[in-house]
Amino acid sequence: MNIINLENDNRKFINSLGCFKVLEYERDLSVNTFTAQNEFFMSKMGVRRRQVVIGLKGNSAVIQAGAMQWTSGAIQVTTGVKGVGDLMGKMFKGAVTKESAVKPEYKGTGVVVLEPTYKYILLEDVSKWGKGMVIEDGMFLACDGTVNQNVIARKNVSSAVLGGEGMFNLSLSGAGVVALESIVPAEELIEVQLNGDELKIDGNMAVAWSAELDFTVEKAGSSLIGSAVSGEGLVNVYRGTGKVLMSPVAPTSGILNAAASVAARPVK
Repeated sequence: MNIINLENDNRKFINSLGCFKVLEYERDLSVNTFTAQNEFFMSKMGVRRRQVVIGLKGNSAVIQAGAMQWTSGAIQVTTGVKGVGDLMGKMFKGAVTKESAVKPEYKGTGVVVLEPTYKYILLEDVSKWGKGMVIEDGMFLACDGTVNQNVIARKNVSSAVLGGEGMFNLSLSGAGVVALESIVPAEELIEVQLNGDELKIDGNMAVAWSAELDFTVEKAGSSLIGSAVSGEGLVNVYRGTGKVLMSPVAPTSGILNAAASVAARPVK
């Protein structure tokens, strides 16, 4: 099977790792009189559509439910559910990590193309994260079928609730590549390498961190009064040896909702 015009003068592959490639649209040419002005300024500011293209050669990939746009070749899809108990476990994982409860797994030989997004796509080799990597809620897009997915709980559950953070995160381990959706491009992310150190972050600016790190939510000061005087409340604390990928800006629901509305806007 030959696929013609997937990449052209306007759509180019900008990154690849393993069987994953990132296709970026330099401009959105599918416009009309109602959308042309917005699309023009978006292209000038680097707001572009991106798609993940997965090339399978007898291997498999797990993707977020509803993320597939089209496939070609001898591709079979399964739910990966092995029984009622496994389904209940997956539903729990999905509920606490803001991910889909059941992520379909695509196997065979061919190409799987995911839905376009205005977010940036990060490709990470899970094996380079030691015992694994933990990601912020809602970032998972796809991964190799060889990557293990587990849910881990924060040690300090009460402070996580008070700090407005989730109590659970998705942990990825083993060998393979994972594709993550981020509001910040890879070249803007700050990597902090810890060697028996401590990192405190005010807000959920961490994109991913080593599974070996102890992660808690604590008071910024030694006491509630001290936290109040310093102007800070609760902070995310990472301790131990490993690394943290951190965004220079905190995500806001307004930005994400605006991007989602643009992507979903119908052409009239």
